[in-house]
Amino acid sequence: MATTSTRSRSRIKVHRDRLRALGLLTIQICVADTRALSFRAEAHCQSAAVAASPHAADDQAFIASLADLPDK
Repeated sequence: MATTSTRSRSRIKVHRDRLRALGLLTIQICVADTRALSFRAEAHCQSAAVAASPHAADDQAFIASLADLPDK
């Protein structure tokens, strides 16, 4: 009898094979945990630094211009 991990691996392989047949590739990425207090503190420090920059108005105008780009 197959173990649970063997069955899981088999199902994952079938799923990935199906994705590959559609021309897709499975990838795995690691990103920061936005729920962590350390992330919140660092984001606050960085946003404060940007706001205090002498280029803050230009930076904000650039970000705003990106929001106005049409969807493709």
